[in-house]
Amino acid sequence: MNYLLVLFLFLCTYAGKAQTATPEQKYRKLQSRLSSGWNTWNTRSVLSHVLLPQGLAVNIGLESNGLTGNRYLHEAYISPKEVRPETVLAGYHAYDGSYTELTVTWEKIQFRVESAHDGAGLVLLITPLTLPVRPPSLIVEAGMLWNYPGNVTKQDSGLLASIGRDRFSISSTAPQRFQNLPLTSKYLTMTFDRVVGVSVGSHRTLDAIRGIIGEKRAAFEQTLIQWGPLSETYLVQQSALAWNTIFDPELGGVVAPVSRSWNTFFGGHYVLFDWDTYLSAYMAGLDYRPLAYANAIEATKAIDRFGMVPNYVAGGGLGSPDRSQPPVGSIVILELYRKYNERWLLELTFDRLLRWNRWWPTHRDTGGLLCWGSDNLPPDGAAHSSQGAAYESGLDNSPMYDSIPFNPTTNQFQLADVGLTSLYIADCKALTQMANVLGRSEEITELTNRTDRYSLALKTLWHEEKGMFLNKRTDTGQFSSRLSPTLFYPMLAGVATKAQAARMVAEHLLNPDEFWGEWVLPSISRNDPAFKDQNYWRGRIWAPLNFLVYLGLSNYDMPDVRKQLVEKSKVLLLKNWRQSRSVPENFHASGVGRLTGEALNRSDSFYHWGALMGFMSFLEEDSKSGQNK
Repeated sequence: MNYLLVLFLFLCTYAGKAQTATPEQKYRKLQSRLSSGWNTWNTRSVLSHVLLPQGLAVNIGLESNGLTGNRYLHEAYISPKEVRPETVLAGYHAYDGSYTELTVTWEKIQFRVESAHDGAGLVLLITPLTLPVRPPSLIVEAGMLWNYPGNVTKQDSGLLASIGRDRFSISSTAPQRFQNLPLTSKYLTMTFDRVVGVSVGSHRTLDAIRGIIGEKRAAFEQTLIQWGPLSETYLVQQSALAWNTIFDPELGGVVAPVSRSWNTFFGGHYVLFDWDTYLSAYMAGLDYRPLAYANAIEATKAIDRFGMVPNYVAGGGLGSPDRSQPPVGSIVILELYRKYNERWLLELTFDRLLRWNRWWPTHRDTGGLLCWGSDNLPPDGAAHSSQGAAYESGLDNSPMYDSIPFNPTTNQFQLADVGLTSLYIADCKALTQMANVLGRSEEITELTNRTDRYSLALKTLWHEEKGMFLNKRTDTGQFSSRLSPTLFYPMLAGVATKAQAARMVAEHLLNPDEFWGEWVLPSISRNDPAFKDQNYWRGRIWAPLNFLVYLGLSNYDMPDVRKQLVEKSKVLLLKNWRQSRSVPENFHASGVGRLTGEALNRSDSFYHWGALMGFMSFLEEDSKSGQNK
């Protein structure tokens, strides 16, 4: 009896400890589960399949047997920042890597690569679609990434990876042949004149690999069916997130940066941009909680180092200590809490987000109004300049900031910004709701006071004659005449009255001379001289602007306008997806993403926040469901 009592007390104590895991411990557990299994974790190539946590990589490459300057395809990117010899069309990619598919074109060679989980192993099916007269060599290379322990040896039957006590055999269905390549890792080489299967783990025949691939593909397609008429829209969003999801050893976890090419631009390290990362977390929250939490939490953790969420934070100690970016983090994390109802998410992030909220009035307030800025904190080359302040706005070259003086004493643009002030008020309100959940009464009072103060300030930026909130010079007191979708953000803040919102929408949003039309919303009004530039934030259409305007409309009784914005945004996204399998960073206002020869307009062709154009459709469906309950 005494033994049973002791055992009972022990189990109760153990259970109690398990239930009292800290928020950080819960997050590490989430990351541990997320960072496991086979997936395209390697940021440097979508042809690289990696097993976590071991770090074993199996890479697919080609060597041309023709006369060409591009003899060897070793890495491949869906959206390169520079001109590269290959093009990649993204296909299916299950979040967990259980099935992936893409098509690569290189040196007049086109081939498809499919992967599928095979228990704890992996199978690859590489199918030639177009081949030259002299077929290339297919290379299957294996090695350890990130200096992780383990080695790979060449065997008669293929390759053998030894990692601690674990052994992984790597074999192919095609005959091997000798070929001398400038590779430091071990590899298999074969003539690519047929369909080739590759097994990691148990050796599989080509027919068996085809069967596994077919089964996993069908399972993925079943996940699309549940979205009904929005299945293609879901596929675009899910693909943009899944193909850009990577593991970073310095970070010690999984994140989904904006695109792999940006990581390469930062030396192969991860890079997280402020509002881009938060908004992608919002999207992932639709159905993939682990990735949504990872993006939201990793962005928020940057506050520990910078006191705010910087414009960017990257591996290798890189970041932008001089400037932040649009404060949308609290809005997103509150929505994730509402969906998943996990208090520990708020406990882990609230104090950090509150610190960021306190940062804005200290660093960006001029006369009670908020202005974008950039502090005198090197080493970033844009620090303490107009360009740094424009980067903080997130609208890097917006015409709104043309010729606006930068005050080196206040470190700010001399322009009270409607968009920033509105987002800040929304941030205060979201934090207030979090504080209420957490029982933080003092912080509720503090945040309510700031909400009221800046709401009053924002109301002074209403221009009755124009029927619009306008940015205002802090040095001259003059209103700016330049119109951007950010001027609709007072609806997101809930500060615009019903009458003001009605005027803003009728006179400006739905005005074809300004923002309305077949393709919406341009980042500067159509009648602005800079609209014709169609260069980045100078006239092109940006998903986050549409999305934040949509959230603002949702605060008012304007269902028809909201529905039109949602539909137009979705149509534009799908137009680009169907034409080129692209998810553009931004869209030409004529309705295309990245036209041939338009690289100078700086539109990454597979940038995850472009899918916000479709994400609104799911929020709209949720809104309808809520009304029908």
